[in-house]
Amino acid sequence: MAEDQTENQAEGAEGRKAEVVSLSGSPIYRYDAAPEWEPVQGEICLEQISEHIEAHLGPIGSVFHELASDLVHIDVHFLPASENQPYVRLVTSGMSDLAMAVPEGSDAPRYLELIATLPADWRLDQESMKDERWYWPVRLLKMLARFPHKHRTWLGWGHTVANGDPPEPYADGTRLDTAILLPSVSVPDGFHRLRIDDDKEIQFLAVVPMYPEEREFKLRKGTDGLLDKFADLDDIIDPTRRNVAKKRFGLF
Repeated sequence: MAEDQTENQAEGAEGRKAEVVSLSGSPIYRYDAAPEWEPVQGEICLEQISEHIEAHLGPIGSVFHELASDLVHIDVHFLPASENQPYVRLVTSGMSDLAMAVPEGSDAPRYLELIATLPADWRLDQESMKDERWYWPVRLLKMLARFPHKHRTWLGWGHTVANGDPPEPYADGTRLDTAILLPSVSVPDGFHRLRIDDDKEIQFLAVVPMYPEEREFKLRKGTDGLLDKFADLDDIIDPTRRNVAKKRFGLF
């Protein structure tokens, strides 16, 4: 089961009540296995998203195309590091083909795409993609992009999704086991939103993996408390980065 820890929402989609409320007042939703395979649906905005990526982040090096898709067709665009952008970027397209089930009356974005920023030397060649130590950010993006549609829910700013229940590390060599969605601090301001038409605007949020202690800290102190701890961090994924909650709990 996946665990979706959301801030400041008493109900999920379709009036779904939280099973548990954290010490910070954040509801926690637990989801059973997703429904079986469903045919692809929605409005494809691949061309507009690709143009938006290249306008703000640079040339797309390649695209990880899905061969078989469930409900939404999720592609992951790969942008190699460059002199102006010294990071590897992964950006989804397809999550925004369908609107998310945002609660009635909420002003949260209904259409979302995701970005992950990796060190310049991250391996994304075909052979490395067979090794989960390199592939897991791609897998994480695809899982999160499909998650709200398969579970008829939504994701937005400050939401966290754990890697299983109980959570497990994404791969060997890291203790990161939970993702939080936040605005990227490493992209130009113009990248964060893409207007498709009068009724559709896509927001881009960064996927920032967290340690178990950081997940627990968020449950105690909320997203704002966690972001205070994150103040000197960026959204570049480092499997062995400093754990900002480590000293707080006196562990290790």
